[in-house]
Amino acid sequence: MGALLAIVAVVLLMMIGVPVVFSFAAMTMVLSLVYDVDISSLMTTGFWSINSIILLALPLFVMTGYLMQAGGMAARLVHFVEDLVGRSRSGMGSSMIVACGIFGAISGTASAAVASIGTIMVDPMEKHGYRREYTSALLGISSLLGLLIPPSITMILYAVVTRQSVAACFLATIGPGILLIISLCLVNWLKMRLQPGSAPAVLSFKERIEAVGDSGWKALPALMLPVIILGGIYGGVFTPTEAAAIAVTYAIPVGLLVYRELDFKKIIRCLVQAAATTGVIMVILVFSFVASRIFTFERVPQELTTLLMDLFKDKLLILLVVNVFLILLGMIMDDVSVVAIISPLLLPVMESIGVHPVHFAAIVGTSVVIGCNSPPMAPILFMTCRIGNVGMSQVMRPALGFMAVAALPVMLVTTYWPDLALYLPTAFGYIE
Repeated sequence: MGALLAIVAVVLLMMIGVPVVFSFAAMTMVLSLVYDVDISSLMTTGFWSINSIILLALPLFVMTGYLMQAGGMAARLVHFVEDLVGRSRSGMGSSMIVACGIFGAISGTASAAVASIGTIMVDPMEKHGYRREYTSALLGISSLLGLLIPPSITMILYAVVTRQSVAACFLATIGPGILLIISLCLVNWLKMRLQPGSAPAVLSFKERIEAVGDSGWKALPALMLPVIILGGIYGGVFTPTEAAAIAVTYAIPVGLLVYRELDFKKIIRCLVQAAATTGVIMVILVFSFVASRIFTFERVPQELTTLLMDLFKDKLLILLVVNVFLILLGMIMDDVSVVAIISPLLLPVMESIGVHPVHFAAIVGTSVVIGCNSPPMAPILFMTCRIGNVGMSQVMRPALGFMAVAALPVMLVTTYWPDLALYLPTAFGYIE
């Protein structure tokens, strides 16, 4: 009852506009009062829990995303993908989807993808028959590929709070991420086939090869970054934290010397933005670690496991209930909050029914993708509305359509087909 009261307190405070950090602080206070716990000693535990070399990767990957946006790397990536995928009407939407996937393979954040790719793509797509509300909805769900395509900040947080391998969690979401890209491209292709509108000028084969070669050459420094990051991690050259440091070290000279769109003022601005984002996440983590410790002391996960096992005897039904629960929480909480507080709470339930913790990482990731695009909170969707200059009421219908026919099936496939998430971690030897 105390855990339920604390979660309800967080939800209510966030819904009335209280900042996330203070909402989590209130949750910790509620728990300490309900269970009569000395909060001062637990705050020390929370502090030492974030004193982790793994978490050092978080601000560095956030910084990389801002540097890509400010240094011109994102624009080159979009132009290359557009030439590669094709300049048909459906190809423009597909290029935005793929560009978000590539951007996610570098920065690990959704907000940076919205700001970078949205400002480049929304106006040209409108000229070729894409309604702004449709484009904004597609951008919103595509940008969340950053939660699935590694390196993912969400998966770093999941690995830290559940004590799992970061590299294994990265690999677990590659399959669902690729499946979501394919699903969104197919849905967009079908939609554009049924909707009249003008198409971009079609290039001849020779012209297209030349365009791909030219834009590919210009985008090569940006395209090398995910190769360096992922190749280095899974080739055993460096850890995810070291990869994040290398990403920042690589992005600065590329923006300064190659694309020449980065300067000292922009670097300082990126540093401030990354520090602000990281500071909020770290404070949330402190309170979530404290709450998790209280939950453990009071045997809340064990009681939740017993309750669900008594109510639902079938494993498949329990998984469906967990999916719905994660989506509902994602509708009113951001992805960081859901991962930080709910993952350690539900993990014992998953393990009790035979779900591997790394498989659960993929389930959480695909569920949060749906929740983060659903009202009333929908922070990413609100951001895409600002970029697209449209109202939320206009965007909701196409957004719900994408979630129903693309994101929801991917979540269900990921949940009920464990090999989609576990094949790569097993093949690379991270799990047995």
